[in-house]
Amino acid sequence: MAATPIGAVPAVPKTPRSAAERQEARVGLLLSLPAILLVFVFIILPVAAVITLGFTNFELGYASFEFVGFENYVELLGDRTFMQSLWNTGIYAVIVTPISIFMALGLAMLIEAEGIGRSFFRTAYFLPVASLLVAMATVWQYLFHPTIGPINTMLAMIGIAGPNWLGAANTVLYSLSIIGIWQSVGFNLVLFLAGLTAIPRELYAAAEVDGAKTAWDRFRLVTWPMLGPTTLFVTTISVISSVKVFETVKTLTEGGPNKASEVLLYTIYQEGFVYLRVGYASAMTVVFLAILVVLMFLQYRIQDKQVHYV
Repeated sequence: MAATPIGAVPAVPKTPRSAAERQEARVGLLLSLPAILLVFVFIILPVAAVITLGFTNFELGYASFEFVGFENYVELLGDRTFMQSLWNTGIYAVIVTPISIFMALGLAMLIEAEGIGRSFFRTAYFLPVASLLVAMATVWQYLFHPTIGPINTMLAMIGIAGPNWLGAANTVLYSLSIIGIWQSVGFNLVLFLAGLTAIPRELYAAAEVDGAKTAWDRFRLVTWPMLGPTTLFVTTISVISSVKVFETVKTLTEGGPNKASEVLLYTIYQEGFVYLRVGYASAMTVVFLAILVVLMFLQYRIQDKQVHYV
C-alpha cells in the first residue's frame, strides 16, 4: 500500500448514497417537476421559437415561410426606424433610471425619518404603481396639453411660453420620461424602505462613537454600504423597466411626432402586429433580449463588487 505524501490530504472515499437519500432526491424532483414544466413551456419554448423565427421570413396570414439566415439582422442594420427607436430607448433609460433611483432613495430616507404619517406617505407614493397607466395617461395628456394644461398655465403666469409637450419632437421624449419617473419612484421607494428598515440601529450608534457625527457621514459609512443588495436589485429592476417602456408611447404618442418617441418595444409591436412581419419582429426581439443580457451582465460585474451582504 502506497504511503500518503507528507502534507497531502488523504482522499476521502465516496460513500454510496443510501436508499433514503435516493428516495428524497426522487421526491424533490417530483415536487419541482410542475415548476420545471412551467419554465420550459412559458420561458424556454417561447425564447427558442423567437430565436428560430428570427431566421425566417414568416408573416402572419401566409401558410409557408422560408429560412433566410441572417437577412433580417442585416436589414436591421440599415433600418432607420429601428436605429431611431434604439436611440430613443437609450435616452429614455438614461434619464429615467438614475433619477427614479435617487429620488426614491431620498424620499425613502425622509419617510423613514418621519415618525408621523409614515403609512400615509408610503401609500401615496405607491399609488402610481397600483394605478392603471392607460387610465392615468388621460390625466397626463391633460396636464401636458399645450393650451388648457395646468403646466403651461402655470408657466404662462411667470411669463414663460410652455411648449407642446407631447406634440413637439424636441420635448416629447422628455415628457414621457417625466411620466416614467413618476411611475417608477413609488416602487423603488418601497424597496428602499424595506432595505432601510433592515439596517440594525446599533450600527449608527457605533458609527457615531467612531466619529461619524454628521448625517452625511452616517449615510456614507452605514446607510449606503448596507443598502448595497437593495440598490443592486432596484437598479436591475429600473433598467429593465426603462428599456421595456411601451404603454405610455402607445397610449399618448404612438411613436410620434416624426418617430421622435418611438421606442424599441413599440417598433417590435408595429412590425409584428401591424405589418405582420413576425420573422423581422422576432429578429428585433432577439436584439432586444441581447441588449438586456449585456446590460445585466455589465451591471453585475460593476456593481456587485460594491455590495456588502450581511
